[in-house]
Amino acid sequence: MVPVGPADRFDAFRALADRRGRPGDRLIESLAEARAGTPDRPESWAPTVAAQAGLPAAAALGPASYYADLATPHSRRHVRVCAATACFAAQAGRHLADAQDALGVIPATASPEGDVSMQAVRCLGYCYAGPAALDGDTPCAGPTLAGQLAGREPPRAPNIPVTDDTGDPVLLGGVLCGEPAWQVWPGTVTTGTPDEVLGEVAASGLRGRGGAGFRVAAKWEAAGRAPGTVVVANGDEGDPGSYADRLLMGADPERVLEGLALACFACGARQGVVLVRSEYPAALARMREAVGHAYADGHLGPSVHGTATALDIRVVEGAGSYVAGEETALIAGLEGGRGCARPRPPYPTERGLWDAPTVVNNVETLAAVPWIVRRGSEAYARRGTPAETGTKLVCLSERFARPGCYEVELGTPVRRIVTELGGGLKDNAELAALQVGGPLGGFLAADALDVPLSEAGLSARGAALGHAGLVAFDERVAPEDVLRHVWEFASAESCGACSPCRVGSRRGLEMASAGTAPVREWGRLSRVLAEASLCAFGRRIAPAVRSLARAYGDRLAGWGP
Repeated sequence: MVPVGPADRFDAFRALADRRGRPGDRLIESLAEARAGTPDRPESWAPTVAAQAGLPAAAALGPASYYADLATPHSRRHVRVCAATACFAAQAGRHLADAQDALGVIPATASPEGDVSMQAVRCLGYCYAGPAALDGDTPCAGPTLAGQLAGREPPRAPNIPVTDDTGDPVLLGGVLCGEPAWQVWPGTVTTGTPDEVLGEVAASGLRGRGGAGFRVAAKWEAAGRAPGTVVVANGDEGDPGSYADRLLMGADPERVLEGLALACFACGARQGVVLVRSEYPAALARMREAVGHAYADGHLGPSVHGTATALDIRVVEGAGSYVAGEETALIAGLEGGRGCARPRPPYPTERGLWDAPTVVNNVETLAAVPWIVRRGSEAYARRGTPAETGTKLVCLSERFARPGCYEVELGTPVRRIVTELGGGLKDNAELAALQVGGPLGGFLAADALDVPLSEAGLSARGAALGHAGLVAFDERVAPEDVLRHVWEFASAESCGACSPCRVGSRRGLEMASAGTAPVREWGRLSRVLAEASLCAFGRRIAPAVRSLARAYGDRLAGWGP
């Protein structure tokens, strides 16, 4: 028997990938096209897609019933209304009922009747201007959302306010200063070496900005430059409250692609993938346009800038799932399956997409790489703290007097971000609680903001850095409503792959909806969630709820430590 090497195995899996959809497409994309042509539920059309691909019906019914975009029936006019944290905080969740009344529908749970359907989603990336909705692909945002959806006012959604607090931005140079991208890649690929790129990133101390904070160079090294290695730019920014990735992909997609190209070079990868969440249609279009220009300009292709380096990059659209942003769930989705987390080991860097070594990096992480290679690792390492170097994009929600995306150095005091950069809350409202890093990141009380914006600093307070979205809650929202919102998010977005999270999130919602916390049961449930859940989603639920209880004190008695 002739031994099969990694490259041969990857070619075989690529062939299988082509077979699962039409040649060159993904099964998920074929399902999305089929769903777009009918208002019916997946049971009526997914088996046909499977048959056309030569697959059993279950292969299509699984993902079609899992992803929100595929499972939700669509009418001729389909409106996605944001039910995520920042939009919830803007009007205490009343905007959902107002949107329903304006459209004359209920959120789609069965085959819709009439010409309009509505879907509650998390999140659209308009946290700075909420509440928000996508009417088709047209954004609508602001306090007059219902009027925009009813046609009484024109749709409007302001651009993201952007500010640099560093004096020399790493990530916002293109957005704020017009610095062109693709200034590093041509010279690197023609005269540089993969080891040089890897060495600079390692010395810089760059950590992943998607939430886990893993050292980027260590992840690259773990792939071992094995033949068939793939690098994925994870643009499935699911943390409600953060819109940094939407900003970068929409306003400076070339810089994201250049960072991805450098990562592929350092990892010895000939294939790159950019996954963009479906809730970001404008960013998806910009990324696809940027890839086309990159091929035309010689940055990508079989012989990049006349060298022996070959690099192909494709852009893939997500299908609506929070957990599908976790790297193993993301890989499952790229393969055409349900976006459920997988046990580790093996880690993706060993066996990932179609069993090939796969490196998954967040969009913001990759956008920092060109600056590091151009300016040097020492310049980057001087930013931030010795343990957590560099800068971070911090997103402030609509409740702030000056909402928007700010580039700050890691270690910047949270109180300074809230009071000086954000200007406190609008309308002189009092801060009741501050959510940091998404619904499962954690909460800080108004008198507990003297903490550095860093993973270590926030972890010491029971919170997490995550994507570093800051969502402010004022006294207009009752603590019990915030608690129920967190549990609703956990229950709705659990992938269901493990029973501790699947069952535990639903039981937690039942307890929160009942208005009381059975202390002994909550203690048992929190331990099971934290210790037995398959991925970080389930493990973070209990710490997030406990941090919320600490932030509100006696008002959420029974949910704390």
